[in-house]
Amino acid sequence: MRTLITTAFVSLDGVVEGPGGEQGYRNTGWTFKDIPFDEAAYELKGREQEAATALLLGRVSYQSFAPVWPGMVEEFAGYNAMPKYVVSTTLKDSDLVSNWGETHILRSLDDVAALKQTEGGPIIVNGSAMLNRNLSDAGLIDQYNLLVFPVLLGAGKRLFSDADQDKLNLKLIESDSYSNGIQKLVYTVQH
Repeated sequence: MRTLITTAFVSLDGVVEGPGGEQGYRNTGWTFKDIPFDEAAYELKGREQEAATALLLGRVSYQSFAPVWPGMVEEFAGYNAMPKYVVSTTLKDSDLVSNWGETHILRSLDDVAALKQTEGGPIIVNGSAMLNRNLSDAGLIDQYNLLVFPVLLGAGKRLFSDADQDKLNLKLIESDSYSNGIQKLVYTVQH
């Protein structure tokens, strides 16, 4: 069974929306505004690209990343080379970009569960706030790789849903603090 890993830049109050400057969010770009760059804080992102064997995205994140990431050869070489899976009920094959390698559309969380049952290494989820909430609520996430930024954003899309559900225990397997206030927290889900 493959491991499904959610990776996220998250504010201290749980917001994941617009970390890199995406349009339409009032606090967009919050990962670099007023937070000094510390290369060590992003080491986890490089390891993720090396370890992952597939990239899973929701439709909105796919439509944001697909026009940009294929041209970011140095920064996202690992992500660009691996197969992509987009969870969407509305996308058609004709909506997929042709310059980003092998891409498949999954129509449901059942399709994601079936993908996890295939042979292969870890599947990484980038962005995709709504998809992450749904995957978590369905018990499909095995690990959270979080870079927690020292900001409070208030409104915005959150990593975790507010669904009334049973407690889910996590085990901290890696952590670190950086000079710019970012905290690395890696948790496995205790199913």
